Amino acid sequence: MSLMGRGGAPKDRGDGPGRKCIATGELQPKYGLIRFVAGPDDRVVPDILGKLPGRGFYVAADRAALQKAVDKKLFARGAKKPVQAPEGLIAEVETQLARRVVDLISLQRKAGKAVAGYEKVKSWLQMEEAEVLIQAVDGSGRGKSKLSTPHFGHYIGWLTADELGLAFGRQTVIHGALASGGLTQRVVEEANRLKGVRENEGGIGHSKG
Repeated sequence: MSLMGRGGAPKDRGDGPGRKCIATGELQPKYGLIRFVAGPDDRVVPDILGKLPGRGFYVAADRAALQKAVDKKLFARGAKKPVQAPEGLIAEVETQLARRVVDLISLQRKAGKAVAGYEKVKSWLQMEEAEVLIQAVDGSGRGKSKLSTPHFGHYIGWLTADELGLAFGRQTVIHGALASGGLTQRVVEEANRLKGVRENEGGIGHSKG
């Protein structure tokens, strides 16, 4: 079956069929993977948006899997030719993923589906307006513990106050919330990819830091 066939079978909805990680060999849905392509100079290029031309090869959105792909030179197997992973490739993946999450939150803010600041977030949570609670990884644990993840909702706690500030057009932000609909599901998926790549850094994940 050709990887190019996008709209073929009716069951290929949403993110389409899974892809195999070149480091773990596991089949995963595309939103759990990072796509790479070989650039014109045979250097490995991350394709966070999944739109670059060329044969794609995939690594799980997981720091250990990415490290294994770099250390064992597995990208050449995926690209079916000798390619070089540039210095700092994993850091570049993390930077691009963080930028992607920030951009999506910013779009939700402009659409009226995101708020920042303790009082506004608390109000959205009380009115059951929020589907996602976002808190800065470097915010005070005591302040963060006063707000709870929405029932059946999601928690994102591994972006920095500076990154959230960029998303909300402020200097820094500790508390944010997203309403359902629009790009919120995309934010959650992209944030989870970022979490996997960022996960060996201290203090992420749970609000009880």
